[in-house]
Amino acid sequence: MLNENIVTIADVIRQQAKDQGEAPVFTFEGQQMSYAQLDAGSSRAANALASLGVNKGDRIAYMGKNSHLYFEILLGAAKIGAVMTPVNWRLAGPEVTYIVNNCQAKILFIGPEFVDLVKQIKSNFDHVETIFCSEQADEEFAGYPAWRDGFPDTDPMVACAPDDDALQLYTSGTTGHPKGAIMSGYSIFGARAKLTDDDLADWQKSQPGENMLLAMPCFHIGGTGSGLGNMYSGGHAIVVREYDPTQALDFIEQYGISKIFMVPAAIQILLNHPRVGEVDFSKLKYISYGASPIPLEMMKQSIDMFGCEFIQMYGMTETSGTIVALPPEDHDPNGNDKMRSVGKPLQGVEVKIIDEDGNTLPAREVGEIATRSSFNMKGYWNMDEATAATIDADGWLRTGDAGYFDEDGYLYIHDRVKDMIISGGENIYPAEVENAIYGHPAIADVAVIGVPDEKWGEAVKACVVLKDAAEISETDIIAHARTNIAGFKCPKSVDFIPELPRNPSGKILRRELRAPYWEGKDRAVN
Repeated sequence: MLNENIVTIADVIRQQAKDQGEAPVFTFEGQQMSYAQLDAGSSRAANALASLGVNKGDRIAYMGKNSHLYFEILLGAAKIGAVMTPVNWRLAGPEVTYIVNNCQAKILFIGPEFVDLVKQIKSNFDHVETIFCSEQADEEFAGYPAWRDGFPDTDPMVACAPDDDALQLYTSGTTGHPKGAIMSGYSIFGARAKLTDDDLADWQKSQPGENMLLAMPCFHIGGTGSGLGNMYSGGHAIVVREYDPTQALDFIEQYGISKIFMVPAAIQILLNHPRVGEVDFSKLKYISYGASPIPLEMMKQSIDMFGCEFIQMYGMTETSGTIVALPPEDHDPNGNDKMRSVGKPLQGVEVKIIDEDGNTLPAREVGEIATRSSFNMKGYWNMDEATAATIDADGWLRTGDAGYFDEDGYLYIHDRVKDMIISGGENIYPAEVENAIYGHPAIADVAVIGVPDEKWGEAVKACVVLKDAAEISETDIIAHARTNIAGFKCPKSVDFIPELPRNPSGKILRRELRAPYWEGKDRAVN
């Protein structure tokens, strides 16, 4: 059990290396890394970064698929007080450039799949001084492992406080550009550090000999948070480069996986795999899921197939991950009212429902969900106004989700205040997609909405008004969007309409556009 005062990321690995030693912390593509090796490797990384002038408070960026080396680099940065910024590798070139420039990264690490993309856009980087391939060297970029190994494994022991910046994750923006949410070691570990094992439910604990599957991408809090949480609890994570259902099934058997975090779309893909009925799931104890609820019929199939318990998690990047959970005992395959909720706040988390003026609302009354806890981010990078609009002077963070509590304290998500779409676990804001579409010369006006989708939860739909006499196909619009934004943000369908509904002040009435598609559903999110 770690001391409650150990809440910087660097201190966690220092202590776990002493306590866990040669116990495995990560296994990646057959290569096992112990706690002692992670500690030593991250010290080499820290000294290597310092040699290039990376100082406390500086940002470094990583654009690559999951790897144990990502966590080593993150911890190396933490040991000198630098800040890791993982970049969503599914983004298009202009989006990657924006994030790398916005965070002012001095060093960029890239996975092998993205060398060609970075060569195309590197001339647009404003602050990057050095680019490394995270694995093997390229003819233009040096390889991280060989570079790291040229430095000593002596810990630099740079003084860092629990509230220092440690991690910067980018979230989709309401106005078209993503925002960098800043987390500290305290926001990631602080609440957990105050709890003993007696305070935790079984699904919250890491048991000796258990293996978890880290399948969600590390550019999300679900991936990075899971990896850091595994390290904090002294667990062993099997890291997969990216989610692949065949590999997931293989690893569940090969490693006796006991815990997995997935979005519902990934669970559904696993259920539909032709080999799923042949797999031994006897070691699998818990599947936790987030981003959206699981439909009851899918839950029945999952419980029958996997034979494990389920936990629904609610949170966001700005809350360093999960703040509300629906535990296994509330998952009834026959259905119950609680299964429509996201559960109750975790230990140390306050949640309330507020109206537009910030007044607290009673049970069953819908308002915006606000939360206060040590999990809350420090703020948005270089965006004081956006931070002030999100976190008030008393520390309450507005989530942008609309919901209500029932009389038993269970939280229900009703809608989204900010029109956000969640498709396959990815957050998508209409403004981003509209900006990507609007520049086409045939388009006079456009609005983007989320509509129900059986596979992904929600799908992006564009409602387009064409200029007089203009002709363009649905395929052309989607292809045009794809040149500006990531494929997962592009519309899956396009409706051509004569005009967009607007209120007297000119604001698009998205609810009117969404209404026909959500008719008959008890909530306007899926």
